[in-house]
Amino acid sequence: MLDLILKNGRIVDGTGNPWQHGDVGIKDGVIAAVGRLDLEALRVIDVHGQVIAPGFIDGHCHSDLMIFDHPGSEIKLQQGVTTEVVGNCGLAPAPYVRSQGELLQSYVQPVLGKTKWEWPWSSVEEYMESVARLNPSENMATYVAHGALRISVMGFANRPATSAELTRMKELLEEGMKAGAIGLSIGLLYAPGSYTSKEEIAELCSVLPKYGGLFSTHIRGEGNNLLPSVREVIWIAEKAGVSLHVSHLKAAGKRNWGQVIDALELIEDARSRGMDVTCDVYPYNAGSTTLTTVLPPWVLEGGIESALARFREPELRARIRRELGEEQDDWDNLVCSTGWSSVIVSAVHTEANLGLEGKSIAEISELRGQYPVDCMLDLLLEEDGRISIVYFHMSDDDVKQVIGYEKSLIASDSLTCETGKPHPRLYGTFPRVFAKYVREHKVLSLEQAVRKVTSFPVQRFKLGKRGLLVPGYIADVAVFDPDTIEDRATFEEPRQYPEGMSHVLVNGVLTLSGKQHTQAREGTLIRAQHCCRHHH
Repeated sequence: MLDLILKNGRIVDGTGNPWQHGDVGIKDGVIAAVGRLDLEALRVIDVHGQVIAPGFIDGHCHSDLMIFDHPGSEIKLQQGVTTEVVGNCGLAPAPYVRSQGELLQSYVQPVLGKTKWEWPWSSVEEYMESVARLNPSENMATYVAHGALRISVMGFANRPATSAELTRMKELLEEGMKAGAIGLSIGLLYAPGSYTSKEEIAELCSVLPKYGGLFSTHIRGEGNNLLPSVREVIWIAEKAGVSLHVSHLKAAGKRNWGQVIDALELIEDARSRGMDVTCDVYPYNAGSTTLTTVLPPWVLEGGIESALARFREPELRARIRRELGEEQDDWDNLVCSTGWSSVIVSAVHTEANLGLEGKSIAEISELRGQYPVDCMLDLLLEEDGRISIVYFHMSDDDVKQVIGYEKSLIASDSLTCETGKPHPRLYGTFPRVFAKYVREHKVLSLEQAVRKVTSFPVQRFKLGKRGLLVPGYIADVAVFDPDTIEDRATFEEPRQYPEGMSHVLVNGVLTLSGKQHTQAREGTLIRAQHCCRHHH
């Protein structure tokens, strides 16, 4: 007797093979049978020709803290997502050393959000235990994040690590890997990642091979420095002998459009030399980050308080204005080629400025009768440096190229939802892939799209027996109508659930049923399946 049969579906099993008609039977949280099933079940749901697919994996997001405030994860479940991978871009709330607490909290806040409660963990393992105890409605897996490692050992010091500091960081990384983290993530764009040499990172990465850990990178520059930045992480991975994953591959800034082709060629070239390199991409032509990332790197030395102090000095302000006005060789000045009208304020923290959410820096500076740079610096002062932005800096053609690339997987890069107007990718990424890139532009077939959000990320992030509709595999399942599935979230009105997703199962339990959250909390913390973890 099975627990549940999903009947009369188009089974898209996650392999990329053509769909087949049939039923999927589930028992004890596991897929028991697939095909024309003549079996008894406690419950049968006729899906009337909808697609039955493995649950989607959001392999790059920033829900590290959001999950505690919203353990029901409805924003993701409504898109068919059953597992999120966090700890990306070097940003994570652990390891958390109380003495550096303020620094770590201000570092992660623009991306991960702020909590009204004290973080109870100190190590990565304790963070993972906290997630496990939470019993969220979806599964979670995490990286060890380099920014958190470095801050806990040496704060925002802009210098190479001493050998003692490096040893300490390696110990903390090893502890995280032993606990089941999937690898090391690094954000070379963000201080303190930006203060770290490639040699130092390669030395840290030397911990990963024995755990089969993945090295995941937010590269140093995605604009003028795109190609040198891709070469740099390939160099690190080759030197350390690790697998490499390039996060949210893109060419930012008008004058760099088209360069993603060259970046993909660098990846192909590395693969042909026997290196294991992959990337991910989100299906939008705008990114989302913190406003301070548009500033010259020297401005952020010593953390956000130091930066705010610099804004108050007229001669430093003039220098910032001057540097933002011209192309830079040693860092990516995206504003220069893309313009202030493409930088939209998505979240502020003071009551007084709430009305600015959804407006561009160009519009706000006009309202205030200021130069855009001065307007931006004043806003940062008013908001204690905490402003999230949506940044229209990519070309649609480039996005298509990367989505169609065989070795790319698709992930949302969603940030915290505790903001005024979050980037619509938080609510829309996965349905959008099927509406825009399968149905409308035909960049991918239905089966290819499913592979990119199921079996491929599962294999890449070592998430165990998931991502395929195969007997014996865990029953994380998404049921949707391939003709109507569509994102409804827009940049103006991002908080809208998509159309077309009817049922989602997490670990065999119906968690979304007829578009309604059943309040089931059957998610789990996935510890990476490093085959040899127990021998060390």
